[in-house]
Parts: sequence; structure tokens; C-alpha cells
Amino acid sequence: MATHVITGAGSGIGAAVARRLHARGDELVLLARDAGRAKELAGEFPGARTLVGDLADPDRLSWAFSHQSLPDRVDSLLHIAGVVDLGPVGDLTPKTWHHQLNVNLVAPAELTRHFLPQLRVTKGHVVFVNSGAGLNAHAEWSAYAASKHGLRALADSLRHEEHGNGVRVTSVYPGRTASPMQAKVHQQEGKAYDPEKWIDPESVATTIVMAIDLPRDAEVNDLSVRPGS
Repeated sequence: MATHVITGAGSGIGAAVARRLHARGDELVLLARDAGRAKELAGEFPGARTLVGDLADPDRLSWAFSHQSLPDRVDSLLHIAGVVDLGPVGDLTPKTWHHQLNVNLVAPAELTRHFLPQLRVTKGHVVFVNSGAGLNAHAEWSAYAASKHGLRALADSLRHEEHGNGVRVTSVYPGRTASPMQAKVHQQEGKAYDPEKWIDPESVATTIVMAIDLPRDAEVNDLSVRPGS
């Protein structure tokens, strides 16, 4: 039975992945930003463990984890949580930049640091759910795209560093996916939101589970998922 540490399990792609792994009987360790959210996740996924740590404040993750029990075994670390705030460079404040960089880049790096010892023992897998914005940056997406370009660099560096330890690293680049985040993006863009136009989170979950289930003789490095219609 594999143990998976998952961020972003409360909605969208993260929830879809957590449902898949929970349904087949794997052990889940779900990161929540606060105790209230942890209680909600525990109710949604009976038997799952929760860890409390705010990705928006990565400097305090070490302190938070020092007051909790981390899992002894970790087979995969799935970085799925993310935030987005659009706006032209001329209008974005340092607060907006820091928030997106902290949640989307610095926190994944810090979580990876904490769980690498367990991942090395199991020859586990780290999955970074990136974005199409991690490959191409467009107007008013600068802060988000910068965080996701950085996440790509983090994944690539980690892959080279940990290859000898048997740790696999995958970056997944979904296109627009029907989720609360996408609804927020449309609101910021001033556009009507129709979830039927975008990728179902379950489809992205299928690609993530495929990557972590791949036999040991192969590794998916980069995987782009685009709307099929």
C-alpha cells in the first residue's frame, strides 16, 4: 500500500487525484492550511491523515511540522495546490508577487526538502502540477507565470539531483481545467465561465496517476495536457 502526500486535495485536480488514490485503498496524507480545513478533509476522505501548514507562509512550515508527526513512509509527494492573481506588471504589488511565489514555488521547494529523506528510502515520486503558463507567459500573467516557470526549474534541478537516489520527478502542464481556480481566472478576465469548455479535473488526475503507477524502468519527465475540444 503506497502513501501519498498531497497538497490541494480540497478541490479541482487535487480532489480528483485524492479520490482516485483513496478509492483504491492507498494511504493519504493531506496538507491543509488550518485546523478547520484539516477537519473538512478528514471528513471527505475517511482514514486519511492530515497535516496543517500554510503554503502562503513557507517560512513557518518547519515550525508547523515540528509540532506534528510526519509520515515515516512517503511513496509520492504531489504538489497540486496553487493560487493565481492576474494583472499587468505596472499594477502588481510586492504582496501579490510574494503570495504567488510563496504558494506556487517556495512552499513546494520547502515541502520537498522535508519529505526527501522518506522519498529516497522508497525511491518515490515527486509530481509538480504546473501550468501552461509554466511554458509560455502572456499579458497580465507575469507573477503567476514566473512562479510556474520557477517551478519547472525546481523540478528539472531536483530530477538531476535525485536521479541517483531513484527518486522520479514529473512536471504536469495542464491547460485550462474546470475548477474554482479557473472560475476565478475568468472573473479576473471579465469573461463568462463555462466549465464544459475546459478539461475535466478527472482527466488530469488520470495522467497523474498514470505517471506515478508507471513501472520502475521508465519515468515521465514532462507531460502537457490540453483541452480536447
